[in-house]
Amino acid sequence: MAEPTMDTLLVRINELAHKAKGEGLTPAETAERAKLRKQYLKLFRASFKSQVEMMQVYNDQGEEVTPEKVREVQRKKGLRDD
Repeated sequence: MAEPTMDTLLVRINELAHKAKGEGLTPAETAERAKLRKQYLKLFRASFKSQVEMMQVYNDQGEEVTPEKVREVQRKKGLRDD
């Protein structure tokens, strides 16, 4: 079975949220919702981390001003040579 995507997780999380507001959730559905939320947050954090690791910041003069902490991470991952 393939790893669920953020979109598919979000669809099911929203279905459970609507049901929770209406008729309520069974204990199994409450557990499923908690598991789905954890999976979603794990994927979200990984995606966000990847975006930050790849970012480069430039000032108005076109000079790179990427924060040193980000540059260090990029060097460790082999994304930078400087």
